[in-house]
Amino acid sequence: MILNSHYKSTVAVLGFAVLAPALASANEPKTYTCAFETGSVLAYDKGAFKPEKASALKIEIATVDAEKQTATLAGQGGDKQIRVVRAVNALHFLEVAGEGFLNVTTVYDRDDIKGAHPAVHSRHFGILGQPLVSQFTGFCQSK
Repeated sequence: MILNSHYKSTVAVLGFAVLAPALASANEPKTYTCAFETGSVLAYDKGAFKPEKASALKIEIATVDAEKQTATLAGQGGDKQIRVVRAVNALHFLEVAGEGFLNVTTVYDRDDIKGAHPAVHSRHFGILGQPLVSQFTGFCQSK
């Protein structure tokens, strides 16, 4: 009798483990519209990083498929394929620009008090061989 109940519990746990990713994926948002109001920009010049004025920015991440690790970044020049990396309580969206520079956006689980997803957007860029890095914080609305 004990073996039988243990067997049923094991089957139930294994069944949930198999179905949980599919259920989670079906309930996850497919689009995030993000507004980053606060940020910092540092430009490297003459041997030192110097602060520059940061402007607010908005981005839209669409067609999110965490299981396939794909999404698109909506832009004026058309949508660009980006990579998705799943974390315990967040999704990381990685964009590698044509020149090899890297942009990373992390969207955390929805904060029920705020009614939005806290998010961080970082850019690792360069102009004429000089590093230009930035990091912004804000919130994303999911659809």
